[in-house]
Amino acid sequence: MQVVYERCCGLDVHKETVVACVITPRGKEIQTFSTMTNNLLELADWLSELEVTHVAMESTGVFWKPIYNLLESDFEAMVVNAQHIKAVPGRKTDVKDAEWIAELLQHGLIRASFIPDRPQRELRELVRYRRSLIHQRGQVVNRIQKVLEGANIKLSSVATDVVGASGRAMLQAMVNGTEDPKALAEMAKGRLKNKRPELEEALKGLVNDHQRMMLDSLLRHLTFLDEEIERLDAEVARRMLPFEETIQHVMEMPGMGRRNAEEVLAEIGTDMSRFPSANHLASWAKMCPGNNESAGKRKSGSTGHADSWLRSALVEAAWSASRTKETYFSAQYRRLAPRRGKKKAIFALGHTILVTIYHIIRDKTDYHDLGCDYFSKRSSSYIIQRAIRQIEKCGMTVTLKPLQPVFS
Repeated sequence: MQVVYERCCGLDVHKETVVACVITPRGKEIQTFSTMTNNLLELADWLSELEVTHVAMESTGVFWKPIYNLLESDFEAMVVNAQHIKAVPGRKTDVKDAEWIAELLQHGLIRASFIPDRPQRELRELVRYRRSLIHQRGQVVNRIQKVLEGANIKLSSVATDVVGASGRAMLQAMVNGTEDPKALAEMAKGRLKNKRPELEEALKGLVNDHQRMMLDSLLRHLTFLDEEIERLDAEVARRMLPFEETIQHVMEMPGMGRRNAEEVLAEIGTDMSRFPSANHLASWAKMCPGNNESAGKRKSGSTGHADSWLRSALVEAAWSASRTKETYFSAQYRRLAPRRGKKKAIFALGHTILVTIYHIIRDKTDYHDLGCDYFSKRSSSYIIQRAIRQIEKCGMTVTLKPLQPVFS
Protein backbone atom coordinates (compact mmCIF):
# COMPACT_ATOMS: atom_id res chain seq x y z
CA MET A 1 0.00 0.00 0.00
CA GLN A 2 1.04 3.58 -0.59
CA VAL A 3 2.75 5.32 2.30
CA VAL A 4 1.01 8.63 3.02
CA TYR A 5 2.91 9.75 6.13
CA GLU A 6 6.57 8.71 6.39
CA ARG A 7 6.98 9.71 10.02
CA CYS A 8 3.93 8.99 12.16
CA CYS A 9 3.01 7.65 15.57
CA GLY A 10 0.17 5.52 16.93
CA LEU A 11 -0.78 5.83 20.59
CA ASP A 12 -2.62 3.21 22.64
CA VAL A 13 -3.99 5.31 25.50
CA HIS A 14 -4.95 4.05 28.96
CA LYS A 15 -5.62 5.68 32.29
CA GLU A 16 -2.09 5.30 33.67
CA THR A 17 0.06 4.44 30.64
CA VAL A 18 0.30 5.23 26.95
CA VAL A 19 2.12 2.99 24.47
CA ALA A 20 3.66 4.84 21.52
CA CYS A 21 4.71 3.21 18.25
CA VAL A 22 6.66 5.46 15.88
CA ILE A 23 7.16 4.48 12.24
CA THR A 24 9.95 6.18 10.32
CA PRO A 25 11.99 5.20 7.24
CA ARG A 26 14.41 3.53 9.67
CA GLY A 27 11.69 1.22 11.05
CA LYS A 28 9.54 0.99 14.18
CA GLU A 29 10.32 2.25 17.66
CA ILE A 30 8.07 1.50 20.64
CA GLN A 31 8.09 3.04 24.10
CA THR A 32 5.71 3.17 27.05
CA PHE A 33 5.13 6.37 29.03
CA SER A 34 3.18 7.27 32.13
CA THR A 35 0.23 9.64 31.72
CA MET A 36 1.66 12.11 34.25
CA THR A 37 2.38 15.51 32.73
CA ASN A 38 6.18 15.25 32.98
CA ASN A 39 6.17 11.88 31.23
CA LEU A 40 3.85 13.20 28.51
CA LEU A 41 6.28 16.05 27.93
CA GLU A 42 9.00 13.42 27.52
CA LEU A 43 6.78 11.72 24.95
CA ALA A 44 6.43 15.00 23.05
CA ASP A 45 10.22 15.53 23.11
CA TRP A 46 10.81 11.97 21.90
CA LEU A 47 8.40 12.48 18.98
CA SER A 48 10.10 15.76 18.10
CA GLU A 49 13.52 14.07 18.05
CA LEU A 50 12.20 11.48 15.60
CA GLU A 51 10.68 14.28 13.47
CA VAL A 52 7.18 12.81 13.70
CA THR A 53 4.55 14.85 11.86
CA HIS A 54 1.27 13.00 12.54
CA VAL A 55 -0.01 11.33 15.71
CA ALA A 56 -3.17 9.22 16.04
CA MET A 57 -4.92 7.87 19.14
CA GLU A 58 -8.23 6.25 20.01
CA SER A 59 -10.95 8.24 21.71
CA THR A 60 -10.65 6.28 24.96
CA GLY A 61 -13.06 7.85 27.44
CA VAL A 62 -11.53 11.14 28.58
CA PHE A 63 -7.97 9.79 28.83
CA TRP A 64 -7.01 11.11 25.39
CA LYS A 65 -7.61 14.74 26.44
CA PRO A 66 -4.39 15.46 28.40
CA ILE A 67 -2.31 13.88 25.63
CA TYR A 68 -4.12 15.80 22.91
CA ASN A 69 -3.75 19.07 24.85
CA LEU A 70 0.04 18.67 24.89
CA LEU A 71 0.49 17.43 21.32
CA GLU A 72 -1.97 19.51 19.32
CA SER A 73 0.29 22.57 19.04
CA ASP A 74 3.39 20.75 17.71
CA PHE A 75 1.95 17.83 15.76
CA GLU A 76 -0.97 16.97 13.52
CA ALA A 77 -2.87 15.15 16.26
CA MET A 78 -5.83 12.92 15.36
CA VAL A 79 -8.43 11.42 17.66
CA VAL A 80 -10.03 8.43 15.95
CA ASN A 81 -13.29 6.59 16.61
CA ALA A 82 -12.34 3.24 18.14
CA GLN A 83 -14.98 1.44 16.04
CA HIS A 84 -13.19 2.53 12.87
CA ILE A 85 -9.86 0.93 13.76
CA LYS A 86 -10.72 -2.34 15.44
CA ALA A 87 -7.65 -4.55 15.40
CA VAL A 88 -7.59 -7.92 13.69
CA PRO A 89 -8.62 -10.75 16.08
CA GLY A 90 -5.67 -12.34 17.84
CA ARG A 91 -3.60 -9.13 17.93
CA LYS A 92 -4.92 -7.70 21.19
CA THR A 93 -2.05 -6.33 23.26
CA ASP A 94 -1.14 -2.74 24.04
CA VAL A 95 1.93 -2.90 21.81
CA LYS A 96 0.02 -4.54 18.94
CA ASP A 97 -2.74 -1.93 19.23
CA ALA A 98 -0.23 0.91 19.01
CA GLU A 99 1.44 -0.73 15.98
CA TRP A 100 -1.92 -1.23 14.29
CA ILE A 101 -2.91 2.42 14.75
CA ALA A 102 0.49 3.56 13.47
CA GLU A 103 0.25 1.34 10.38
CA LEU A 104 -3.26 2.55 9.56
CA LEU A 105 -2.11 6.15 9.97
CA GLN A 106 0.99 5.56 7.83
CA HIS A 107 -1.16 4.46 4.89
CA GLY A 108 -3.87 7.10 5.41
CA LEU A 109 -6.56 4.58 6.33
CA ILE A 110 -8.01 6.40 9.34
CA ARG A 111 -10.17 9.49 9.55
CA ALA A 112 -9.79 12.03 12.31
CA SER A 113 -12.78 12.94 14.44
CA PHE A 114 -13.84 16.57 14.69
CA ILE A 115 -12.07 18.09 17.69
CA PRO A 116 -12.73 21.82 18.13
CA ASP A 117 -10.05 24.24 19.25
CA ARG A 118 -9.37 24.81 22.94
CA PRO A 119 -11.66 27.88 23.44
CA GLN A 120 -14.62 26.00 21.97
CA ARG A 121 -13.79 22.87 23.98
CA GLU A 122 -13.83 24.94 27.16
CA LEU A 123 -17.08 26.64 26.15
CA ARG A 124 -18.62 23.26 25.34
CA GLU A 125 -17.60 21.92 28.75
CA LEU A 126 -19.14 24.96 30.44
CA VAL A 127 -22.42 24.66 28.55
CA ARG A 128 -22.66 20.92 29.23
CA TYR A 129 -22.06 21.50 32.93
CA ARG A 130 -24.85 24.08 32.98
CA ARG A 131 -27.22 21.63 31.34
CA SER A 132 -26.30 19.00 33.95
CA LEU A 133 -27.18 21.46 36.72
CA ILE A 134 -30.50 22.21 35.03
CA HIS A 135 -31.25 18.48 35.03
CA GLN A 136 -30.29 18.28 38.70
CA ARG A 137 -32.64 21.17 39.42
CA GLY A 138 -35.49 19.26 37.81
CA GLN A 139 -34.69 16.25 40.00
CA VAL A 140 -34.77 18.41 43.12
CA VAL A 141 -38.16 19.87 42.13
CA ASN A 142 -39.50 16.33 41.62
CA ARG A 143 -38.18 15.34 45.04
CA ILE A 144 -39.95 18.35 46.62
CA GLN A 145 -43.16 17.21 44.97
CA LYS A 146 -42.73 13.70 46.42
CA VAL A 147 -42.19 15.09 49.91
CA LEU A 148 -45.33 17.22 49.59
CA GLU A 149 -47.36 14.21 48.46
CA GLY A 150 -46.08 12.30 51.50
CA ALA A 151 -47.36 15.16 53.68
CA ASN A 152 -50.81 15.20 51.99
CA ILE A 153 -50.07 18.62 50.44
CA LYS A 154 -51.63 18.95 46.96
CA LEU A 155 -50.02 22.23 45.98
CA SER A 156 -49.19 21.03 42.45
CA SER A 157 -52.90 20.43 41.78
CA VAL A 158 -53.53 24.17 42.06
CA ALA A 159 -50.22 25.90 41.28
CA THR A 160 -48.55 25.28 37.95
CA ASP A 161 -45.07 25.93 39.35
CA VAL A 162 -44.56 24.48 42.82
CA VAL A 163 -41.25 26.32 43.26
CA GLY A 164 -42.34 29.65 41.82
CA ALA A 165 -42.42 32.84 43.87
CA SER A 166 -45.69 31.89 45.58
CA GLY A 167 -44.76 28.23 46.01
CA ARG A 168 -41.39 28.97 47.59
CA ALA A 169 -42.92 31.42 50.03
CA MET A 170 -45.45 28.79 51.13
CA LEU A 171 -42.84 26.03 51.37
CA GLN A 172 -40.50 28.21 53.42
CA ALA A 173 -43.37 29.09 55.74
CA MET A 174 -44.05 25.36 56.21
CA VAL A 175 -40.39 24.84 57.08
CA ASN A 176 -40.64 27.66 59.64
CA GLY A 177 -43.59 25.94 61.31
CA THR A 178 -46.66 27.60 59.75
CA GLU A 179 -49.48 25.05 59.46
CA ASP A 180 -52.60 27.22 59.00
CA PRO A 181 -53.77 26.65 55.39
CA LYS A 182 -55.44 30.05 55.27
CA ALA A 183 -52.24 31.83 56.31
CA LEU A 184 -50.30 29.88 53.72
CA ALA A 185 -52.84 30.66 50.99
CA GLU A 186 -52.52 34.38 51.75
CA MET A 187 -48.93 34.19 50.44
CA ALA A 188 -50.16 33.65 46.90
CA LYS A 189 -48.98 36.20 44.35
CA GLY A 190 -50.08 37.22 40.89
CA ARG A 191 -52.88 35.24 39.27
CA LEU A 192 -52.62 32.59 41.97
CA LYS A 193 -54.46 34.99 44.31
CA ASN A 194 -57.67 34.11 42.47
CA LYS A 195 -57.31 30.48 43.64
CA ARG A 196 -57.09 31.08 47.37
CA PRO A 197 -60.07 28.82 48.26
CA GLU A 198 -58.52 25.96 46.26
CA LEU A 199 -55.13 26.67 47.85
CA GLU A 200 -56.59 26.40 51.34
CA GLU A 201 -57.90 22.93 50.51
CA ALA A 202 -54.64 21.89 48.84
CA LEU A 203 -52.44 23.13 51.70
CA LYS A 204 -54.33 21.23 54.40
CA GLY A 205 -52.03 18.32 55.19
CA LEU A 206 -49.97 16.47 57.77
CA VAL A 207 -46.57 18.14 57.89
CA ASN A 208 -44.28 16.86 60.65
CA ASP A 209 -40.63 17.45 61.59
CA HIS A 210 -39.37 14.96 59.01
CA GLN A 211 -41.08 16.75 56.10
CA ARG A 212 -39.87 20.13 57.38
CA MET A 213 -36.29 18.88 57.52
CA MET A 214 -36.53 17.43 53.99
CA LEU A 215 -38.12 20.57 52.57
CA ASP A 216 -35.51 22.77 54.23
CA SER A 217 -32.66 20.73 52.75
CA LEU A 218 -34.26 20.60 49.28
CA LEU A 219 -35.03 24.32 49.21
CA ARG A 220 -31.43 25.18 50.15
CA HIS A 221 -30.19 22.82 47.44
CA LEU A 222 -32.58 24.42 44.95
CA THR A 223 -31.36 27.90 45.86
CA PHE A 224 -27.75 26.80 45.39
CA LEU A 225 -28.51 25.33 41.94
CA ASP A 226 -30.37 28.48 40.87
CA GLU A 227 -27.41 30.63 41.87
CA GLU A 228 -24.93 28.36 40.06
CA ILE A 229 -27.03 28.26 36.91
CA GLU A 230 -27.35 32.04 36.96
CA ARG A 231 -23.58 32.38 37.37
CA LEU A 232 -22.95 29.98 34.49
CA ASP A 233 -25.47 31.86 32.32
CA ALA A 234 -23.44 35.04 32.83
CA GLU A 235 -20.13 33.30 32.05
CA VAL A 236 -21.51 31.62 28.91
CA ALA A 237 -22.98 34.93 27.74
CA ARG A 238 -19.58 36.60 28.24
CA ARG A 239 -17.79 33.96 26.18
CA MET A 240 -20.49 34.09 23.52
CA LEU A 241 -20.14 37.84 22.98
CA PRO A 242 -18.13 37.43 19.72
CA PHE A 243 -21.01 35.34 18.32
CA GLU A 244 -23.89 37.47 19.61
CA GLU A 245 -25.08 38.36 16.11
CA THR A 246 -25.19 34.69 15.10
CA ILE A 247 -27.09 33.80 18.28
CA GLN A 248 -29.68 36.47 17.54
CA HIS A 249 -30.16 35.10 14.01
CA VAL A 250 -30.58 31.55 15.35
CA MET A 251 -33.04 32.72 18.01
CA GLU A 252 -35.32 34.03 15.25
CA MET A 253 -36.25 30.42 14.51
CA PRO A 254 -39.42 29.08 16.15
CA GLY A 255 -38.61 26.97 19.19
CA MET A 256 -35.08 28.30 19.68
CA GLY A 257 -34.42 30.06 22.97
CA ARG A 258 -31.13 31.55 24.05
CA ARG A 259 -29.97 28.49 25.96
CA ASN A 260 -30.81 26.22 23.03
CA ALA A 261 -28.92 28.48 20.65
CA GLU A 262 -25.89 28.58 22.96
CA GLU A 263 -25.89 24.80 23.35
CA VAL A 264 -26.05 24.15 19.60
CA LEU A 265 -23.32 26.70 18.80
CA ALA A 266 -21.10 25.33 21.56
CA GLU A 267 -21.35 21.86 20.01
CA ILE A 268 -20.96 22.66 16.30
CA GLY A 269 -19.08 25.97 16.48
CA THR A 270 -19.48 28.87 14.06
CA ASP A 271 -16.99 27.75 11.39
CA MET A 272 -19.05 25.80 8.88
CA SER A 273 -16.11 25.33 6.50
CA ARG A 274 -15.30 22.09 8.30
CA PHE A 275 -18.61 20.68 7.03
CA PRO A 276 -18.80 20.62 3.19
CA SER A 277 -22.60 20.75 3.27
CA ALA A 278 -25.59 20.68 5.58
CA ASN A 279 -25.92 16.96 4.86
CA HIS A 280 -22.42 16.37 6.20
CA LEU A 281 -23.29 18.23 9.40
CA ALA A 282 -26.51 16.23 9.84
CA SER A 283 -24.60 13.00 9.24
CA TRP A 284 -21.91 13.97 11.76
CA ALA A 285 -24.58 14.83 14.34
CA LYS A 286 -26.39 11.55 13.53
CA MET A 287 -29.61 13.48 12.93
CA CYS A 288 -30.42 11.51 9.78
CA PRO A 289 -31.03 7.81 8.99
CA GLY A 290 -27.97 5.61 8.65
CA ASN A 291 -27.02 3.78 5.44
CA ASN A 292 -27.17 0.00 5.70
CA GLU A 293 -27.96 -1.65 2.37
CA SER A 294 -26.79 -4.98 1.00
CA ALA A 295 -27.84 -7.00 -2.04
CA GLY A 296 -30.41 -4.37 -2.88
CA LYS A 297 -32.13 -4.73 0.49
CA ARG A 298 -32.50 -1.83 2.86
CA LYS A 299 -31.65 -2.93 6.39
CA SER A 300 -31.67 -1.06 9.66
CA GLY A 301 -31.58 2.72 9.27
CA SER A 302 -30.54 3.35 12.87
CA THR A 303 -28.95 6.75 13.36
CA GLY A 304 -26.21 5.37 15.61
CA HIS A 305 -24.52 6.95 18.60
CA ALA A 306 -23.51 10.59 18.41
CA ASP A 307 -23.26 13.80 20.39
CA SER A 308 -26.08 13.30 22.90
CA TRP A 309 -25.80 16.93 24.09
CA LEU A 310 -26.42 18.32 20.60
CA ARG A 311 -29.19 15.84 19.91
CA SER A 312 -31.05 16.63 23.13
CA ALA A 313 -30.84 20.37 22.43
CA LEU A 314 -32.23 19.90 18.90
CA VAL A 315 -35.02 17.59 20.06
CA GLU A 316 -35.97 20.03 22.82
CA ALA A 317 -36.13 22.85 20.27
CA ALA A 318 -38.15 20.62 17.92
CA TRP A 319 -40.78 19.92 20.58
CA SER A 320 -41.09 23.64 21.23
CA ALA A 321 -41.28 24.46 17.50
CA SER A 322 -43.95 21.80 16.92
CA ARG A 323 -46.30 23.70 19.25
CA THR A 324 -45.97 27.03 17.46
CA LYS A 325 -48.77 28.32 15.26
CA GLU A 326 -48.72 29.19 11.57
CA THR A 327 -45.05 28.21 11.03
CA TYR A 328 -43.23 25.91 8.65
CA PHE A 329 -41.89 23.77 11.50
CA SER A 330 -45.33 23.15 12.99
CA ALA A 331 -46.68 22.31 9.52
CA GLN A 332 -43.90 19.80 8.99
CA TYR A 333 -44.62 18.16 12.34
CA ARG A 334 -48.37 17.89 11.65
CA ARG A 335 -47.58 16.45 8.23
CA LEU A 336 -45.25 13.71 9.52
CA ALA A 337 -46.70 12.79 12.93
CA PRO A 338 -49.84 10.95 11.69
CA ARG A 339 -47.83 8.77 9.31
CA ARG A 340 -44.50 8.29 11.08
CA GLY A 341 -45.38 8.82 14.74
CA LYS A 342 -44.60 11.71 17.06
CA LYS A 343 -41.03 10.74 17.95
CA LYS A 344 -39.88 10.24 14.37
CA ALA A 345 -41.60 13.46 13.38
CA ILE A 346 -39.78 15.32 16.15
CA PHE A 347 -36.46 13.81 15.11
CA ALA A 348 -37.07 14.86 11.49
CA LEU A 349 -37.94 18.35 12.72
CA GLY A 350 -34.69 18.43 14.69
CA HIS A 351 -32.85 17.57 11.47
CA THR A 352 -34.57 20.46 9.70
CA ILE A 353 -33.63 22.84 12.51
CA LEU A 354 -29.97 21.76 12.31
CA VAL A 355 -29.88 22.22 8.52
CA THR A 356 -31.46 25.65 8.90
CA ILE A 357 -28.88 26.65 11.51
CA TYR A 358 -26.11 25.53 9.16
CA HIS A 359 -27.31 27.87 6.41
CA ILE A 360 -27.90 30.75 8.85
CA ILE A 361 -24.32 30.49 10.17
CA ARG A 362 -22.65 29.82 6.83
CA ASP A 363 -24.46 32.55 4.90
CA LYS A 364 -24.71 34.99 7.85
CA THR A 365 -28.36 35.57 7.03
CA ASP A 366 -31.65 35.99 8.86
CA TYR A 367 -34.22 33.25 9.29
CA HIS A 368 -37.06 33.33 6.77
CA ASP A 369 -40.04 31.13 7.54
CA LEU A 370 -41.48 29.29 4.53
CA GLY A 371 -44.99 29.54 6.00
CA CYS A 372 -47.51 27.04 7.26
CA ASP A 373 -48.95 26.58 3.74
CA TYR A 374 -45.63 25.60 2.15
CA PHE A 375 -46.47 21.89 1.81
CA SER A 376 -50.00 22.64 0.57
CA LYS A 377 -48.67 24.89 -2.17
CA ARG A 378 -45.95 22.43 -3.14
CA SER A 379 -48.41 19.58 -3.66
CA SER A 380 -51.56 21.54 -4.46
CA SER A 381 -52.47 19.38 -7.49
CA TYR A 382 -52.32 16.20 -5.42
CA ILE A 383 -54.47 17.75 -2.69
CA ILE A 384 -57.07 18.86 -5.26
CA GLN A 385 -57.25 15.45 -6.95
CA ARG A 386 -57.50 13.68 -3.60
CA ALA A 387 -60.38 15.95 -2.53
CA ILE A 388 -62.19 15.31 -5.82
CA ARG A 389 -61.88 11.54 -5.38
CA GLN A 390 -63.25 11.77 -1.85
CA ILE A 391 -66.25 13.81 -3.04
CA GLU A 392 -66.94 11.41 -5.92
CA LYS A 393 -66.97 8.49 -3.48
CA CYS A 394 -69.86 10.25 -1.76
CA GLY A 395 -71.83 10.17 -5.03
CA MET A 396 -71.37 13.80 -5.96
CA THR A 397 -69.47 15.74 -8.59
CA VAL A 398 -67.60 18.98 -8.24
CA THR A 399 -66.59 21.69 -10.69
CA LEU A 400 -63.38 23.57 -10.05
CA LYS A 401 -63.29 27.30 -10.60
CA PRO A 402 -60.36 29.50 -9.60
CA LEU A 403 -61.10 32.31 -7.18
CA GLN A 404 -61.24 35.76 -8.71
CA PRO A 405 -59.46 38.59 -6.86
CA VAL A 406 -61.89 41.05 -5.30
CA PHE A 407 -61.11 44.74 -5.77
CA SER A 408 -62.66 47.36 -3.53
